[in-house]
Amino acid sequence: MSPRYLSAGLKRVFCLVFLLIQTFAIAEQYPDHPIALVIPYPAGSSTNDILGRLLAKKLSEKIGQQVVPENRPGASGNLGSMFVAKSPANGYTLLVGVAAPLAVGPNVYKNLGYDPIKDLSAVAMFASTPYVMVVNSNVPANNSRELLALAKLKSNALNFASSGVGGTPHLCGELFKALGGAQMTHIPYKGAADAMTDLLSGRVEVFCTGFTALEEYIKSGRLKPIGIATSKRSDLLPNLPTFEEQGLAGFQVNSWTGLFAPAKTPESLVKKLSQEVQKITNDPQVRAVLLKQGSEPMYMDPDQLGFFLKAETAKWGALVKTAGMTAE
Repeated sequence: MSPRYLSAGLKRVFCLVFLLIQTFAIAEQYPDHPIALVIPYPAGSSTNDILGRLLAKKLSEKIGQQVVPENRPGASGNLGSMFVAKSPANGYTLLVGVAAPLAVGPNVYKNLGYDPIKDLSAVAMFASTPYVMVVNSNVPANNSRELLALAKLKSNALNFASSGVGGTPHLCGELFKALGGAQMTHIPYKGAADAMTDLLSGRVEVFCTGFTALEEYIKSGRLKPIGIATSKRSDLLPNLPTFEEQGLAGFQVNSWTGLFAPAKTPESLVKKLSQEVQKITNDPQVRAVLLKQGSEPMYMDPDQLGFFLKAETAKWGALVKTAGMTAE
């Protein structure tokens, strides 16, 4: 081999070694100042905000640097998500990523302004919040079969509420219609609180959301649970049958919570953060808090979460097309 080719080969080896050393150095030094964790929903008592703040607190303890929750609400979570997607890919601006903006938004909004799959790096899945469908106590239905029969009998007379077009509660109602052949009218609200008010008063009959928001009213008898949208029964409501048990195969709806970073964030930083999230989801105290919030710990590594996001986007895309759901 000529000296010229040998020299070129050595240069490539030296460059590779230098890059590896530099990568390890970045990971070792990271983080050396506070990290912003963007929560794309308002501050308050919502599950997304509670889980985001819990993740920020536990990450701060694990990495020895402050992780600061930063609420950036708007457009069903899309404004905060887009802010992170367009931020520097240095590991200091992270996102509490949830289903509605990342998997549903690209299918519902004509001009989203960013591509969640291309413009964000999946870091780790943190938790999953199973959805429960309920009806006002005056509705003469106690399970999905009775509700479907009522919906077919009273064509378009039943109304189902949502916290906004394209949100997970909206998808839950549309999936029920699609799989069961039901006819119900969608009534969108500006938030879950407004939807709940009208559900309790009887202005709308059906609503689908996380268990925690419904627990008080189910126990008091003001709302009746119809089913839980999971593949198996939940410890949260062990006596409530799944929709699949009731004959609606494929009826699975949850609001998941994951950690994301801007695309092209160094792989070493993504891996480091993912490993810390895994430790957090294995913490018994964290698991207890999640269950109290109606959520279940669920860890996925970057590759698994990236694949999951693509699958979720395709799944909801098909439903959005069938239902004709659009938003500006």
